[in-house]
Amino acid sequence: MIRAVLWDFGGVILTSPFDAFDHYEQDRGLPAGFLRNVNATDPDTNAWARLERSELTAIDFDAAFTVESSALGHAVPGADVLALLIGEVRPQMVRALDNVRRSGLLAACLTNNVTGGVQRHEVEEVMARFDLVVESSKVGVRKPEPRFYEITCELLDVRPEECVFLDDLGVNLKPARTMGMTTIKVADADEALAELSDVLDFDVLAAT
Repeated sequence: MIRAVLWDFGGVILTSPFDAFDHYEQDRGLPAGFLRNVNATDPDTNAWARLERSELTAIDFDAAFTVESSALGHAVPGADVLALLIGEVRPQMVRALDNVRRSGLLAACLTNNVTGGVQRHEVEEVMARFDLVVESSKVGVRKPEPRFYEITCELLDVRPEECVFLDDLGVNLKPARTMGMTTIKVADADEALAELSDVLDFDVLAAT
């Protein structure tokens, strides 16, 4: 029986920052997928991973990402990347989140984030809807590290098999699935919510 729905934030509740990455690359004549390639190189120890664990400040990240991107052929300031991260709130996801909570299920946000970022009012309003928010910058571990999911289950007092987890990255879903969670990859938001409705056996977008 599912007792908790776990949601990634950027790319699930918010539109994906990858769209902004694509536009940045096109505008500057960078190879398609270059920024994601930098972030995928040495993924547990690179500048991005260290920033999300609060091991680097934004200033440190700016310099470190510039070095790492330069090593791959194109110097990109880390500050530019940070400016691309804030997507737009997906209203259907917020509606589903509200209906999930009204149904009596727990709802938690599992987010790899950074300290010192700009927090918009509408983002703060969405964050306040969750029963629990687990942030990599505060707990010192990040998705896809298994400890991140263990912390979430401990704080919610649920077992992994009692959770369904939505994320837009397969690499983040794999350890959750191995632990026993039901996982949903969010490529198209509406399709993901239809899948969530099937898992929960009620329409998460239905008016209540």
